[in-house]
Formats: sequence, structure tokens, C-alpha cells
Amino acid sequence: RPVTRIPVAPDPDAILYDPLAKLVYVASGEGEAGTLIDPVSRKVAGVVPLGGGPEFAAFDPATGLIYQNLADANVVAAVDVARRSVTQRWPLSGCEFPTGLAIDVADRRLFIACGKSSKLLVFDLRRHRAIASVPVGFGADSVAYDPELRRIYVTGLTGLLGVINQAAPDTYRASESIRLHFNAHTLAVDPATHRLYVGYASLFMAPRLAVFTPSR
Repeated sequence: RPVTRIPVAPDPDAILYDPLAKLVYVASGEGEAGTLIDPVSRKVAGVVPLGGGPEFAAFDPATGLIYQNLADANVVAAVDVARRSVTQRWPLSGCEFPTGLAIDVADRRLFIACGKSSKLLVFDLRRHRAIASVPVGFGADSVAYDPELRRIYVTGLTGLLGVINQAAPDTYRASESIRLHFNAHTLAVDPATHRLYVGYASLFMAPRLAVFTPSR
């Protein structure tokens, strides 16, 4: 049951937990801000101005930073929760409307869905530049990464599930494109079982969840 309601900046979209700061981070598009929530007190602990409309974000345990896509600026930003500020911004050349975001912590790569460019962009966190891109369906929105299988999954507006293999940190190949349903744009991967969960809704049918058990 609901225990409380916590106000955040307008148009909340992405949410994650920062285990280092022990805070919940909520990115709000219209508010152009990240609201920080203390899950113990259930109160707002601060607000980070982002300077752009955020989409998905990813926490980096190696640096303690949160990497945040700013869709309207075609930029990925580094958010320092402790300092309550954006410390760096990197332009994403060739990536229009960056949405989904996942991180390869070991190889220092970000996987970024480019919604209007119909591609997955691979961004090198050491060199701070894009090093590869793979075509995916239009309206790409959500990204998940399985580090053991070295696979990236992308879904979006057109209902295509793209499966991309990571042969090496700088080498990527699209291996499958599975048609699901229009608007299948939310997914998550279980790193223990490698199962992939894709949620999608339609104006004409009840929301559904597709579950995939990938072969190795």
C-alpha cells in the first residue's frame, strides 16, 4: 500500500537508486532537474539542475557519478550527487534525441539509444567520445546490458527488440531483430538468470509483459 507521496520536479520519467549517496534519483523532463530523495526519511534531500530535458540515467559504481542523457540537447551529462551539480557534458555527435542508457562498468562504455537517429550509440567513458553505432528501429527508447553474455537489448516505439552482441569493447554486431508490438519501449534484464522482460501497452489492448530466456 502507498505510505507517502513525495513531490518532485515536473514530468518525472527516469528513476534509480544511488547506493553510494544512499539516495533515490528522479529525473524530470519538463523540470530539467534531478530530485534526490532520502528513502529513510521519505523526504526530498536536494535538487540537481540539469540544464536540459533528461531521459534515462545510469549509476557508475566506479566513479560514483550518474550519467544522464539530456534528450533535447543531444548530450550526456555527468551528475555528481554529492556536489548537487553537473560536472561535465559531452555532445553526442550523430545521436538525435538520446533516450535509453545502460553502462558497461568493466569496459567503461555507455550504450545510448538515439530515438530519432534510429541507432544505438556506444560512448567511450575514457576517451569521452562515440566509438561505434548500430542501426536499430525508429523511436529507440530503452536499453539493457547483460555483462556476462555481452549483449545489449534495445526496444522502442516501433515494437522491435534489437539484440546486439559485443564482440569487443569497440566491436558490435546486430544479431537479431524480434517484432513484438507497437510501443514496446520499457525493458529490464536479470543478470542472474539472463531473462529479459519487456513491458508494452497499447490503446487497443491491456498492458502486457513479454519474457525472453536467451540462448547462449
